[in-house]
Amino acid sequence: MSSEPRENALHRFFTGLSEQTFQTRLGVVDPPLVDYISRLLTRFVHTSMIYRIRDLTGRRLVEIAEMLGEAEARVGVARREAHRQVGDFILFWSGVYPEALAQLQGPSRKDHLLDYNAQGKRAYYVASTIPGDTTAGEGDQVEDGVLRRLSHEFELCQYGLREVRREWERRDDDGGFRPLLIG
Repeated sequence: MSSEPRENALHRFFTGLSEQTFQTRLGVVDPPLVDYISRLLTRFVHTSMIYRIRDLTGRRLVEIAEMLGEAEARVGVARREAHRQVGDFILFWSGVYPEALAQLQGPSRKDHLLDYNAQGKRAYYVASTIPGDTTAGEGDQVEDGVLRRLSHEFELCQYGLREVRREWERRDDDGGFRPLLIG
């Protein structure tokens, strides 16, 4: 049985919450940005997508310091995608699950002294400056603009994601839908 219906339901759920939160509550009427955020939430339901960056040996990288090193070692589209993934990773954890940051930046971790907000902004900015897939056409230019806006509006997007989470938890308390991370 395909997971397609579940993926579509999740995407519709996150799109509705994101639109309601960003457009209605925050006054951010930016459809490409809101769509990017709802796709991020849908993608990151799968933990394999959260920890997508791997080193040359195939080891999954779980710390931003390691991910940044790997991103800098890549070239072209691979470098762009690695930086975008770093931005997505930081935005997701700091926006949706900020209580997890204490563990992600624990004293024994490489990320202990990193400023996640600065690194998230920088990662999105760097990704926006690297040419994407030249066969993608206009859609790639739209994404460049979204990545630039994510860099400039990082804290607003974090806040919006916290509000999206509050809304889905409120709906869960009312017997509604609650997304789970899938391994």
